[in-house]
Amino acid sequence: MKTPIVDSPSPGITPPGRWLATAALLVWLGGCATAGGPPSGPHATAPVPEQYHAWFSRGPTPDIDWDSIGRAQQAIEAGQYAEAIESLKSMMNSWGYPPAYYEMAKLYEQGLGVERNTREAARLYGEAISQPSSIRGHASLNLAQLYREGDGVQRNDVLAYHLLRQAVDAEVGRDAKLMLAELLATGGNNVKADPKKAANLYQQAAKQGHASALRALAEGYQPGGWLVEDPARAKTYAQRYAAIKERQATNGDMAAMKELAQLYGQDGLLGPQPERQLHWLMQAAEAGDTSALRDAGRNLLASNNPQRGLSLLEQAAESGDVEAMALLGKAFLGEGNVQPDPVRAEHWLNEAASKGSVDASVTLGRAYLGGEMLLPNPQRGINLLEQAAQQDDGLALAVLGEVYLSGEVVPTQPPLAIDYLQRGHELGHPYATAQLGSVYLEGRSVAQDPLRAVDLLQEAADQGQTTAMRELGEAYLEGKVLAFEPTQAEKLLQDAAEAGDTTAMTVLGEAYLNGPLREQRPSQGRALLEEAARQGDAYAMVVLGRAFREGRGVPQDLDESQYWLEMADRAGHPSAYEALTQTQREQGERGDIHALIEAAEAGDPAAMADLGRAFLEGNGVGADPEQARIWLERAHRDGHAGASASLGRLYLNGSNPAQAVDYLEAAAARGHTGASADLGELLLKGELVPADPERGLALLQQAIANGHRGARLTMGEAYLAGERVEQDVEKGLEYLTGAAEAGNPHAAHLLGQAYLEGNGVEPDAEQAERWLSQAAEAGNLSSQSSLGRALLRGEEALAQDVERGHQLLLDAAEQGDASAQATLGREYLRGEILEQDPQQGTDYLFQAATQGHPSARLALAEAYLSANGLESANREQALLWLDKVIAGDSHLALETLRQLLTDDSAVKAASEVGVASPNS
Repeated sequence: MKTPIVDSPSPGITPPGRWLATAALLVWLGGCATAGGPPSGPHATAPVPEQYHAWFSRGPTPDIDWDSIGRAQQAIEAGQYAEAIESLKSMMNSWGYPPAYYEMAKLYEQGLGVERNTREAARLYGEAISQPSSIRGHASLNLAQLYREGDGVQRNDVLAYHLLRQAVDAEVGRDAKLMLAELLATGGNNVKADPKKAANLYQQAAKQGHASALRALAEGYQPGGWLVEDPARAKTYAQRYAAIKERQATNGDMAAMKELAQLYGQDGLLGPQPERQLHWLMQAAEAGDTSALRDAGRNLLASNNPQRGLSLLEQAAESGDVEAMALLGKAFLGEGNVQPDPVRAEHWLNEAASKGSVDASVTLGRAYLGGEMLLPNPQRGINLLEQAAQQDDGLALAVLGEVYLSGEVVPTQPPLAIDYLQRGHELGHPYATAQLGSVYLEGRSVAQDPLRAVDLLQEAADQGQTTAMRELGEAYLEGKVLAFEPTQAEKLLQDAAEAGDTTAMTVLGEAYLNGPLREQRPSQGRALLEEAARQGDAYAMVVLGRAFREGRGVPQDLDESQYWLEMADRAGHPSAYEALTQTQREQGERGDIHALIEAAEAGDPAAMADLGRAFLEGNGVGADPEQARIWLERAHRDGHAGASASLGRLYLNGSNPAQAVDYLEAAAARGHTGASADLGELLLKGELVPADPERGLALLQQAIANGHRGARLTMGEAYLAGERVEQDVEKGLEYLTGAAEAGNPHAAHLLGQAYLEGNGVEPDAEQAERWLSQAAEAGNLSSQSSLGRALLRGEEALAQDVERGHQLLLDAAEQGDASAQATLGREYLRGEILEQDPQQGTDYLFQAATQGHPSARLALAEAYLSANGLESANREQALLWLDKVIAGDSHLALETLRQLLTDDSAVKAASEVGVASPNS
C-alpha cells in the first residue's frame, strides 16, 4: 500500500545545517556513490548508477529564502494553488531552490492545483535532491516510493534502496525505516537481502510506535518467514501488535477490529481462534462495517451454527454487499451445512450477478447448465458464463470449454471449446489447463500430442488440480498413449486420492486389488475402494462387489458382494444390476435365498427388490412372475428405483405397456439411469407411447451423463437415420463412436455398416473393417456376416481376402446367421470365388430360406422357375411352391431342392439373385 506523503514540521523553521550529509550517511553508502559498475559480489547490492550521482553528492547547502518558501506553503494549505505554483515556479527558475522543487513535486504527485502527474513529480523530486538541503531526506523518501512502486517511472529497486538509506540517515521521522526494512527483508532486483539489518530497522520503527513493524517481525519469525524461524518470538511480536490494535479497536477504530479478526483467523498470526475472530468481526459489524458482517456470516456457515451465519449474510446482502449475496446463493445451492433452497439461491445469485459479481455469474451459469438444483436453462447459463469469460474469469472459460467440448448441453463446437480452454490456461486456471491437457492426451478435435498433454496435465497437477493428477496417473497406468510408468502413476493417483478425489481412490484401489499394481498392496486397495464407496462413488461399490464375488484381492464373500452391489444399484450405476444378478445367482445356487426372503419380509426395500428379481429370473427360487410382481410392487411403493425399473421392463414385455411407462417414469424420477434410458428411447421412437422427441432426447442425455452406454447407441441411431429428430450424421457418429468405444457391439456394427456403405459419410474401408471386426469379435453375427461378405467379394473398397472372408461367413453360418448362409449358398453355386459345390450351396440356401431370408427364398424360387422353363411365370407362385416344400418333411424338402439345383440353368438363376445386394 502506498505510504501517504506527510512531512515533518516545515523545513522553513528548521536550521538547514541539520540536513547536511552526516558521517553515518558515508558509512551507509560505503563508497557506492562512486562511478557505477557491477555489484561487488554475486548477491551484492548494485551501486548508484553514474547518472544519478548528483542525488547523493556532498557540498554546501545553498542559501534559501525560507520566508518565500513558507508563504508558498501557506498558500497551498489555504488551497490557493495558482498563487503557490506561480511563486514556486519563480523560485525554481530564478534561484533553483531545492525546497521549491520539492513543494512543486508534491503538488504533482497529489494532483493539487494541477493534474496528477507522477512522472513530472519524480523529475522535480530529482531536481530537489540534486544539491544538499534540509528537504533532501524527505524528497529522497518520496522519490524512493515512486521508484519502489514503479509509479510514473520505471521500477528501480537499486535507486529506491539508496534513496531510502539517504532518507533514514536524514532522520526524516516518517516511514523511511519501514520501507527500507521491507526492501531488505527479502531483497529486490539487484538489491541484496539483509534480514538482520531489516530486523534492526523494524525494531527501531517499533520503538517509535509503528505497529506495522511489529507485524512484519512476527511474520519474519513465523515458519517460512524471512528470518530464522522462531515461533516464540513470532508469537511475542504478534501479541504486541494485537495489543496495539486492541487499544485502537477499543477506541472505535473499525480497521483495527478487522485486523484483529484477521490475526485470529485460520492463517492468522495468532490463529486459529474462531471465537476471538468472530468477536472482532461482530464488533466491526456493529460499528457499521458490512464486509465484517459478511465475513462473520461466512465463518459461521462453516461452523456448527449455519443458521446464524445465514442471518448475518442476509443482513449484509440486504445492505447491498454483493459478495454476501453471492455467498448466500452458493449456500442455498447446498454448499456447506445449509439446507438447499433453490428459489432463494436463484434470487441472491441473480441479484449479485446483476450487480457485477463475476463469481455469482459463474455459479449461477453452472447451476443452470447442471440442472440439478435449479431448473435447466442452458442458454441463460451459457450467457452468464460468457459474460464472466469476457472479464477473463478462468473458471468461466474452463466451464465453457467443457460444455462446448462435451456436447451434452449444447452442440459441440471443438474450435470454440479449445479457444476457451487455451484462454483459461493462459490466465493460469488449473481446471482449464487440466482439460486442455486431456484434449491433447485423447486427441479430441486436435492432433494427439502426448508431450504437450503431459506438460499441461503436470502443470495443472502442480497447482493442485486433482483431475489432472488422476488423468495423468491413469494414462501412465494404462500404458497406451503414454509409456507404462507404474511408479509415477501410483504417486499421482495417491496425491489425487489424498486430496479427496474419489475417482482417483477408485482407480488406485482397483489397480491395487486386481490391476497393474496388484502385487504391491491389495489390502490398501480394499481400503481405498471402501473409502471411495462411502463417499458415494458407485463404481467403487461395483469393483468391491465383483472382487468379493470372485475372490480377487479379497477373500470370496457373497454377502459382502451383495452388500456393495446393492449400494451401487441404489446409486444407479449402469453395471450394478447385472453384477448383482450374478451374485444373487451364486447365492441362490448355494442356498442363501432364505436370508434374502427374511430381509424382504422384514420390510427392507432393497431386499424386496432383489427377491422380486430372483423370482423374475428364477435365481435361487423357482421362476414365478406373479411373486416377482408382488415383491417388486412392494419395493416400488417404498421408493426403490431399481424395483420401479424392473416392473417397467416386466410390463413393457407384457400386455400392459402403458403401465410399464408409469413405472419407468417413477424409476427415472428417482434417479435410475437405466429407466431414464429406456423411457427416453420409448419417447424418442414413439413406441407404445406418443412420441415426444424433445423429452426423449433430454432423458437419454441425462442417462449418458450418468454413464449409460445403451443411451449413446439409441441417440446415435436416431441422429444417423434422422428418425424423429433432425438428421445429424456427425452427431450420430459421435454418439455411436462413444458407445462402440465403451464396448457396445451393436454400435460398432452400425458404425462399420455406415463406413462400409457410405451411409451419410464417405466410405472408409479402414474404419469399416475396424468397427465390423470389433463387433464381430464381440459376437455380433450381422457384423461377422457383413465383413465376411465384403472381404470375400472385395466389395465396398475393402481389399479382397477370400480366406478370411470365407472363414467369417462359415463361423456366422454355423451360428445360424441367415445372411451368411444365403451368401455362402450362392457363392458355392456360382463357383467363381469359392470352388463350386451345388450340394453345399443348396444346403446353405435352404437353411437361410427356412429362416425366412428373402433373397435365399427368392433364389430358390428363381431356380424352380428356370428349371421348369418358366422364367416369365409368376414369381409369387414359385414362392408359394417353395413354402409348401419347406413346410413338408425337412429331409425330403432338402433332397428336392438338391435335385432341382442339378440343372445348370437353375443353378445360374439361383446364384445370380441378390449377388449385388450388400446384405446377401
